[in-house]
Amino acid sequence: MRLSIVRFRGILDFFISKRQIFLMLIAFILFGACGNQEKPEEKTPLTSYKEPLINANKKLVKTEDELISDYIRRYQWDMKTTGTGLRYLIYKEGSGPLAKKGQIAKINYTVNLLTGELCYSSEITGPKEFLIGKGNVEAGIEEGILLLNKGGRAKFILPSHLAFGLMGDSDKIPAKATLVYDVELIDLN
Repeated sequence: MRLSIVRFRGILDFFISKRQIFLMLIAFILFGACGNQEKPEEKTPLTSYKEPLINANKKLVKTEDELISDYIRRYQWDMKTTGTGLRYLIYKEGSGPLAKKGQIAKINYTVNLLTGELCYSSEITGPKEFLIGKGNVEAGIEEGILLLNKGGRAKFILPSHLAFGLMGDSDKIPAKATLVYDVELIDLN
């Protein structure tokens, strides 16, 4: 019986040492494999996206500009263009003072999309008042109102970047919409 216990212990020691060697070998392979992995690809720097985004934006601006030009030709308006892209046609000169920053402008207006769809009108909502130069209205209206005298009337075409931009107004004006304003400057304070 003693011999069988010695033999069993010898066999057990043999398997334990083989098992330990086997586990160490597995651990070495696993940890060694981790150290030999190729480095993950580095993230693409944001500068690599810059050029394609600029090109895409230029195409969008060009397309919108062509749509505006077609609209103007269709209505045969003789509009002028500012450096920002605002198109304007003053069709009634006012007799009062020229609007300037810091004044409160009161306007009657209609706002349409290029499709002709009416978005807003002072006939429905009442005249709009805003402090010129404080950004309380679309950038194109801020710019355009400075071209008018009290009592003047004009049509403004605001490219999307001078209107509500990429988001629209979450109500009646969709994303990237070009707006056609008909404005009357009824008062300045």
